[in-house]
Amino acid sequence: MGPASYTVRLIEPGDNAAVEQIIRGCLIEFNAAREGTAWTDPMLGRFSEVYSDDRSRYWVAVDGNGQAVGGCGIGPLSDELCELQKMYLLPSARGTGLAEHLLNTALGFAREHYRYCCLETLENMKAAQRFYEKMGFTRVRTLPVITEHFACDVRYIKKL
Repeated sequence: MGPASYTVRLIEPGDNAAVEQIIRGCLIEFNAAREGTAWTDPMLGRFSEVYSDDRSRYWVAVDGNGQAVGGCGIGPLSDELCELQKMYLLPSARGTGLAEHLLNTALGFAREHYRYCCLETLENMKAAQRFYEKMGFTRVRTLPVITEHFACDVRYIKKL
């Protein structure tokens, strides 16, 4: 399946539980079901509420049957800096071009509101790191702000 086989749209309240399960499944897959990751984020599962202001959004990708297969969000960290948040895809949707479509959608929104976009991930998520680098993110030692995801040991930033 290519990216045309999926639809990317803004999250709706009925998507919250499915996206939470995708994220939790991916965190288990990458041995990241622990404190300091999205696993313990109190907002996990409340995407349609959390990403509802003018400077944040969350997109969900659904397959031809209307089932969520992944998503990603943009959230503010400062006036000029946003964070790519909770970008996860089911294994069946990886390698299809969908991640690039999701990221480009998110970055298009981010460019309207911010000058920079950053993200945090884990050292063992090698494919994600290659993807972010391919998409123009630069790995950095530290970010200009401190987030609650202290277990994430790899950081990237991109000028928009």
